[in-house]
Amino acid sequence: MSESTSIPSPQAQKFPTKEGLTSSRRARIMLVLGLLMTAVLLAWAARWFFVWRFEETTDDAYVSGNVVRIMPQISGRVVAVLADDTDSVRAGQPLVRLDDDDARLALDRALVDLASVVREIARLQAQRRESLALIKVAEVTLEQGMTNLRRREILGREKAVRLEEVQDFHAQVKSSAAQLDAARQRRQALDAQLLHGPVEDQPLVRQAAARVRECWLALERTVIRSPVDGQVAQRSVQSGQVVAAGTPLMAVIPLNSLWVEANFKEVQLRHMRVGQPASITVDMHGSGVTYHGRVAGFSAGTGSAFALIPAQNATGNWIKVVQRVPVRIELQGGDAERHSLLIGLSSVVAVNISDASGPLLTDAARQRPLPPVLTARGTEPDMAPIEERIRSIIAENTPPENGATER
Repeated sequence: MSESTSIPSPQAQKFPTKEGLTSSRRARIMLVLGLLMTAVLLAWAARWFFVWRFEETTDDAYVSGNVVRIMPQISGRVVAVLADDTDSVRAGQPLVRLDDDDARLALDRALVDLASVVREIARLQAQRRESLALIKVAEVTLEQGMTNLRRREILGREKAVRLEEVQDFHAQVKSSAAQLDAARQRRQALDAQLLHGPVEDQPLVRQAAARVRECWLALERTVIRSPVDGQVAQRSVQSGQVVAAGTPLMAVIPLNSLWVEANFKEVQLRHMRVGQPASITVDMHGSGVTYHGRVAGFSAGTGSAFALIPAQNATGNWIKVVQRVPVRIELQGGDAERHSLLIGLSSVVAVNISDASGPLLTDAARQRPLPPVLTARGTEPDMAPIEERIRSIIAENTPPENGATER
């Protein structure tokens, strides 16, 4: 039986088979994937060459800020708590009031003591002026007695007067000399108690006035005020509580002076310098919000060096652990005002290290200026009212003749 040879028709030769279609499509897909992978690799290489190789990044970073502890300067009983957690306060705003009855009584006693001291000083100054007058009288009396005695001695040598009369004049001269000496000693005793000057310059008056100021400060400090603008946190004080001086009552966080504490590995600090720009993203706002900042400084040691219980690498088996150094990133451009931050928020920090012209770590610590980090405002009491009160009491209790400076 002869084999039959099948000849494909012209119509069948015009279209490829199913196997041919599959291999051709696979080749195109592989080509596209290869091109895409090549493009991705080229983009990654370009990104690394132009950006990433000049960046040091860490996600071990957190928002930090000043925590201003509110503590009383005197002991007392709390009568009012005027601020609570999450409240926004201004510098100088009252936060806590203490019972001021004892402080008012102490101030009243100090004012009375000041008036008494001023009157006593005025009395001593009057006695000193009187002693000066007595000295002058005693000097005149002694001079007259000496003149009369010389005359009587001349007459006595001429036998014109009796000897007893001459002896009486001798006794009068001795008495006048004794009175003059007593007046001078009295003046010296008064001089030891007083200074030459107005009443307000006398030591006892200055001491009494200082006591008045001290009591005034104690009264003013019964109102505890916020030293900075910020937000209240960690309130622990309660109304009716008796607190001692230095007891933490609450904290005020100035949210306008925050920074980021980024913990970089030690190997990442090789090209990092003070002043290099940094970009920060915070988890709370997501990657859509970027904060701008600059490297402000470096910690004096690694985190483990300042740990409560530092590692003892000189004992046992030693395993090298890469250390991290806290780097302070200062926020710039008002980003924190547009997008609020809170202390402790997690963040990602990327520092651009392309410009290495800034100071080194040791130079930065040596050249950094030292301005006030945080200035308290509105907490110092105004002393003008009590100074005016002191001057008024001194003037009211000083006689007119005591106001002028004594010679």
